[in-house]
Amino acid sequence: MVKARTHCIRCGECCIQSSPTLQVQDLCLIDEGAIARQNLYTIRKGELVWDNVIEALIITREEMIKIREREDGGCIYYNDADKACKIYEKRPAQCSAMACWDPARFMKVYQETKLTRKDAIKNPVIAGLVRAHESKCSYEAAEGHVKRVEMEGDKAVEAIIQILRFDDRLRPTISQKLDLDLKEMNFIFGRPMTDTIVMFGLKVEKRLDGSFYLTTLPQKTGGKT
Repeated sequence: MVKARTHCIRCGECCIQSSPTLQVQDLCLIDEGAIARQNLYTIRKGELVWDNVIEALIITREEMIKIREREDGGCIYYNDADKACKIYEKRPAQCSAMACWDPARFMKVYQETKLTRKDAIKNPVIAGLVRAHESKCSYEAAEGHVKRVEMEGDKAVEAIIQILRFDDRLRPTISQKLDLDLKEMNFIFGRPMTDTIVMFGLKVEKRLDGSFYLTTLPQKTGGKT
């Protein structure tokens, strides 16, 4: 019989499967530049996400900040060739607590206070922009309009499109005006709503003239779309 594992064998599975969510104690890693803001993204309250702990899709009840994943999945700071973390000495609390043979320490950290943009963004101008964005583009507001589509028709659809348009246009504008990397917008404003709108069974197409066209996603039948 194979003995139970008692130490890390550097298989990389934990890094390949997902990136960590930052805890409040990880703020220092951002402040000192160990984790670049361009390599972060925010999951906003009310967003549909996959929870790796319970292995299910959930609607988030709290804001979370995560390290970006690579296009092929896994944490952006994972080095495949060396099977090692690029920021190992400055890795987040969840990574330090990870031990696949004994999840108790990880779960203790996981249940502690998560880092939010309110903690991490100290620039009052950017903090104000975050509040303005939330007031116009909350998932609660988007859901309300989606639920009224059947009753209000084009009026509700136009309200959804206005939210998507505001969210879409704000990002390059702020990036240019404040001289910030465009990749940092996913940390400041969360993931683009033109992508996350699929949580409501909708898909948006951006036309060449800049207009948005909203359609419903195909319904799955018999395992096929």
